[in-house]
Amino acid sequence: MSFAACKMMHCPTGIENCGSGFITHSRADFVPQIPTIQADDLEPELPARRGIGAVPNLVVTAGNVLELYVVRVHEEGARESRSSAEPKRGGVMDGVSGALLELVCHYRLHGNVESMAVLSSGGGDSSKRRDSIILAFKDAKISVLEFDDSIHGLRTSSMHCFEGPEWLHLKRGRESFARGPLMNADPQGRCSGILLYDLQMVILKAAQVGSGLVGDDDALGSGGAISARIKSSYVINLRDLDIKHVKDFVFVYDYIEPVVVILHARELTWAGRISWKHHTCKISAFSISTTSKPPTLIWSVVNLPHDAYKLLAVPSPIGGVLVIGANTIHYHRESASCGLALNSYAVSVDRSQELPRASFSVELDAASATWLLNDVALLSTKTGELLLLMLVYDGRVVRRLDLSKSKASVLTSGITTMGSSLFFLASRLGDSLLVQFNCGMGSSLSSLKEEVGDIEGDINSAKRLKISSSDALQDMVSGEELSFYGSPQNNTELAQKSFSFMVRDSLVNVGPLKDFSYGVRINADPSATGIAKQSNYELVCCSGHGKNGALCVLRQSIRPEMISEVELPGCKGIWTVYHKNARSHDSSKMATIDDEYHAYLIISLESHTMVLETGDSLTEVTESVDYFVQGRTIATGNLFGRRRVVQVFENGARILDGSFMTQDLNFGVTNPVSGPESLKVLTVSIADPYVLIRMTDGSIRLLVGGMSWYELHFHMHALVMDKHAQYLLFMSFSQFTLSN
Repeated sequence: MSFAACKMMHCPTGIENCGSGFITHSRADFVPQIPTIQADDLEPELPARRGIGAVPNLVVTAGNVLELYVVRVHEEGARESRSSAEPKRGGVMDGVSGALLELVCHYRLHGNVESMAVLSSGGGDSSKRRDSIILAFKDAKISVLEFDDSIHGLRTSSMHCFEGPEWLHLKRGRESFARGPLMNADPQGRCSGILLYDLQMVILKAAQVGSGLVGDDDALGSGGAISARIKSSYVINLRDLDIKHVKDFVFVYDYIEPVVVILHARELTWAGRISWKHHTCKISAFSISTTSKPPTLIWSVVNLPHDAYKLLAVPSPIGGVLVIGANTIHYHRESASCGLALNSYAVSVDRSQELPRASFSVELDAASATWLLNDVALLSTKTGELLLLMLVYDGRVVRRLDLSKSKASVLTSGITTMGSSLFFLASRLGDSLLVQFNCGMGSSLSSLKEEVGDIEGDINSAKRLKISSSDALQDMVSGEELSFYGSPQNNTELAQKSFSFMVRDSLVNVGPLKDFSYGVRINADPSATGIAKQSNYELVCCSGHGKNGALCVLRQSIRPEMISEVELPGCKGIWTVYHKNARSHDSSKMATIDDEYHAYLIISLESHTMVLETGDSLTEVTESVDYFVQGRTIATGNLFGRRRVVQVFENGARILDGSFMTQDLNFGVTNPVSGPESLKVLTVSIADPYVLIRMTDGSIRLLVGGMSWYELHFHMHALVMDKHAQYLLFMSFSQFTLSN
């Protein structure tokens, strides 16, 4: 008998699904990421800021990998931002100088994610409830996940499976299907819908606030955060509603009960039958009852183009739905409708009344879409081109659709809006991008044009080679403003809207791989053996597609660059410390935490201590500093926000400001048991502003620093413990504990 074994060396990086929601925090938890600027720090020439608002989490899936990110926003105008000489990526927009994606959790699942949706918790900006993640797997497996603060990760709140003998009738005799489950969630968080087996729709009803499900009332009363959860589910057979050949569905806004709009074809056609059958699609709006009653048909629209494939719900206060096809875009609701022809292939139903045409020709098959504003949608085409679609409306009646062309970007697999100022472009063929956008009226954004053009100023030369191979960033951030001109008689506020974009962060993608070669790297170690020998090899891959193609070099581990090598016989310990110069009163000369480097390297030997100063090279300064160098060092670290250095040796400790000593402490206390033999320091734990010391007799001493005078003092008398016992030292900012 033979067995096959394989090992995944690199997780998938091509993002297939993306979504945004308040997973790790609620809308009410939003606070500014950077402290508010004091009045004396404000500069009169700085423009007024609009602010970026509450920012939700980003959820992405790549194959069987699920990742959750939080966006860290850096506001412009703080002292650190103005004093930093190193430019930040993207410049400044709306008072924001940077935004980074920070990974919260990463999971490798036991199956590929077919579809994903975020179930909203409902409520307004003051809601303390969190959203939940719904994942769908083949053939009909559904998992609902929520964030658990106790484990700082995701946990499963419910699982639903519609497979097995009891659900065999849903397949209606079929064993394979062209696509996996398709999922969408109600914008108000009342339910979620999953299309299974092509014609079976599962409705997952969400638990309402105050329903008492799994301790919700207790959690709210105690101030804890709870997430949206599923209360019940039932199946709707779309054949009973005279629906077949479903292409897409979406939940729409502004209805008392959940309303789902389904795009389906009454009969199939193909390219050779276009002259006979060309408008075969239909949309039907059904009211979904939360009490398992059959859906009720509210309204429907027939004679839609055969190439319509995607629905996009229009946000409040406009409402309705967009029907996106390869050659046309249609807007529909109960009492109004309009359309836009995208190219010469678009024809009307009876060929007598021509549709309004866009100012340029484009094809929208395989496009992705999201909303930037309630009347402006962002579309990404199959060629990576970004388009902006504006709904010109009067009251709640849409008069016409205007389409404007933007620059090119990555070839996207999905787009999601994150709050009021960010959106995310997911890609399977290139790097995924986090982009900030700004909308203004008229020429109010002209001052941003120069700043946007400097987006790549912070990228080093090696990384710029990787990014510049794709013109995604160059095209997106050229600084060109995108303008729409609305008709004054339809909407007086839409005289002109201009948009500016800035790429803030990206997620690297190394796939898909077209070819690869395996070989020995430059400067390989010929003497390496065993596992270390594997680091001598590199994998060079041709990845990406079209303009997003790149050459990737994959390594199995990080390879540090050796600057120098020195023999250190008898080395007992080595530490690096910072030095923030607090003597200078000029705040413009104070470096930020991100720009600080280690100032000194302390090496403890058997009989003495060496001190080296960092710079362009390591320089020994043992004889010119006030460090204790006559014996070995037990521990060294920073205190008082890196403004002082504490050095603990066997008989005492020293506080230093750079190379100058500011305090000298002596621990040389005589042991009453053994006579004149003095006690010595055995182990040390440092956590600013605390220093916990264990002596050779087992006694424990705690030193506490004062922020006003930058000195240490004994916090308590010696606590005598068994010197033969083993202890772990746990330090915190407010307390300390000992445990066996």
